[in-house]
Amino acid sequence: MRAAVLGANDGIVSTASLVLGVSAAGAGHRTILMTGVSGLIAGAMSMAAGEFVSVHSQQDTENADLALENAELKRNPVAEQQELAQIYVSRGLDRQLADRVAAQLMAHDALGAHARDELGFSAATAARPTQAAFASAASFSVGALLPIAVVASVASAHLIVWVSVCSLVFLAGLGAISAQAGGARIGAGAWRVVFWGASAMAVTAGAGALFGAVA
Repeated sequence: MRAAVLGANDGIVSTASLVLGVSAAGAGHRTILMTGVSGLIAGAMSMAAGEFVSVHSQQDTENADLALENAELKRNPVAEQQELAQIYVSRGLDRQLADRVAAQLMAHDALGAHARDELGFSAATAARPTQAAFASAASFSVGALLPIAVVASVASAHLIVWVSVCSLVFLAGLGAISAQAGGARIGAGAWRVVFWGASAMAVTAGAGALFGAVA
C-alpha cells in the first residue's frame, strides 16, 4: 500500500509539474506531450530502482538480525528462552505460564519465536524488494498517465489550466482513497496531498515561465 500510494502520488505530481514547467516555458504541444511520456518512463524506472534498493537494504538488515539471533540461540539457548519468557511476562502472562509458553515455542521453532516476539518480524511485514519495485513502477505509471491523458486531450491554449485543475482533482481522489484505506480522516488526507501537489506544480510552472522568458 505504501509503495503504491507513493508511486501514484509521485506519478501525478512529477509528471504534471514537468508538463506545466515545459508548457509555461513556451514549448509546443508535441514537445509537451513527449516530455510527459519521457517523464513517465524515467520516473517509473527510477521509482522501481529506488524502491528495490531501499527494500533490499531492509531485507539485508532483517537477514543479518536473524543470523545474529540464530547464533545466540546456538550459543546460549537457556538464556534465550528466559529472554523470551520475560517478553511474555511483560505482555501480561504470569511467570509460570510464560516459562511454559516459551519452552513450547522454542521446542517448535526457536528462531521463528524470537523473530516474531523479540525482533518483531512476521511474514506479513517481511521485506519484498521485487514486489515493492513492481508496485512503485506500476502505480507511478498509472499516476503519470492521468496528466498525460489530459495533455493529449486539450489544446495548447488551455493546457495549463486543464492540467492543473485535473491533476489536483486526481490528487484529491488519491488522498481520499489512501486516507480511507488507512482509517484516517478523508478530508485531511485529501487536503494534505492537494496542498503539496499544488505547491510543486506552482513552483515548477513558475520556474518554467522564468527561464522561458529569459531564453
